[in-house]
Amino acid sequence: MKFISTRGEAPALSFEGALLAALAPDGGLFMPEVWPRLEPDEIASLAGLDYADAADRIMRPFLDGDPCQDDLAEVLTEAYDGFHHPATAPLSQLGPNAFVLELFHGPTLAFKDLAMQVVSRFMNRALLRKGGRATVVGATSGDTGAAAIEAFRGLEAIDVFILHPKGRISDVQRRQMTTATEANIHNIAVEGTFDDCQAIVKGLFRDGALSRRLGLTGINSINFGRILAQIPYYFTAAVSLGAPHRPVAFTVPTGNFGDIFAGYAARAMGLPVQRLVIATNLNDSLPRAFASGIYAPQGVIATSSPSMDIQLASNFERLLFELAGRDAARVGGLMEELRSTGAFKLSQGELGQLRELFSAYSVGEDETEMTIRGVFEETGMLVDPHTAVAIAASHQEPDQGGAPMVVLSTAHPAKFPEAVKRASGQLPAQPERLQLKLGQHERCTELPAEFAAVAEFIVSHGRADAAVMEVQA
Repeated sequence: MKFISTRGEAPALSFEGALLAALAPDGGLFMPEVWPRLEPDEIASLAGLDYADAADRIMRPFLDGDPCQDDLAEVLTEAYDGFHHPATAPLSQLGPNAFVLELFHGPTLAFKDLAMQVVSRFMNRALLRKGGRATVVGATSGDTGAAAIEAFRGLEAIDVFILHPKGRISDVQRRQMTTATEANIHNIAVEGTFDDCQAIVKGLFRDGALSRRLGLTGINSINFGRILAQIPYYFTAAVSLGAPHRPVAFTVPTGNFGDIFAGYAARAMGLPVQRLVIATNLNDSLPRAFASGIYAPQGVIATSSPSMDIQLASNFERLLFELAGRDAARVGGLMEELRSTGAFKLSQGELGQLRELFSAYSVGEDETEMTIRGVFEETGMLVDPHTAVAIAASHQEPDQGGAPMVVLSTAHPAKFPEAVKRASGQLPAQPERLQLKLGQHERCTELPAEFAAVAEFIVSHGRADAAVMEVQA
């Protein structure tokens, strides 16, 4: 299988090539040339499988003919061996026909672990095959950075540079990143917002000479490897609730649009997904786009759910590519319009397709707090603010004709203890693996939200050999 750019001006690459490149040289995002389909009997056969085995069956068609294919089974076994639940991604019942998919049983207590533990191993093995090193750069609004550092720490072929917005992530999220002692890990606190961090990372990739010199690769959800490794839990959740014989709806707390796009991918592969509900906090660029057809990101608002404090959802470009009938010229034009004017307008056809499958709701701070308190009082379950946003949004969605609603729970409540205690009166218990992090010495560099300053820091601390970073066509 080959992977193509959403903007159509970059060569098609193998999965390994797209994994190591992360962002296409034309600024677009890699997508599979076609979506592989699983037949209903193949979907049904996932029932009762170990999570790693199910993930193998779902991901393998994307690696057809790729060097990474031989690594898949071992990578998945290693990746999920460190999870703290035998089901890896278990379901809990929230109410009648309402469920929570717990994606926080990995080493950093966030859903990003499910993909990052896979991507890091694929990358390291690919680089060792080539005999070289790479420089991973990423922007985080909280959980991506911690998951990346945990997954890549100590790997011999990769240096990691993670940018986060200074003072805009939780204390626990910050310490999960800044207490790493390995020499290949570098934390950068940027004096700005997540969107500033993301813009700097994209700028590094767009600078062709600098990108080649550093052997840059990315681990944000712009990397299709991340999307691919998130598809399996949609299948395993749906199958446990009766798929393929019964459709299922999902509500997803949404920031950069990667996690919910994995749900779209699962549907494209044949999973009977009846509805995908986008749940955002006060950073509501997506709900506004659904209402008006105009995508116009505004200034970022700080909330109690910081991983969603994002206005410019990078992976929305992948969905635009699908809505536009894979017309790369149309996508490129929209992205240029967004860059030059700060907004773009969907056609009536595109907006109609969007509304057929997706809904979008914005949830405020008071409603988030009330939801945390209400869920605890009704069920005894503590949920973090991101999960609470999704639960509140799911309550706004009309009944799906008997299809169960699955809310993705993307972080353990112990990652946001102050917000959870303020809402529920209960301080969530800290898992031992989190306690071990919080008392350690922090290591972090503060830099202004300037491309040149960040680039200079990475150049002076990176160790990649660009000569071996050729990607496989």
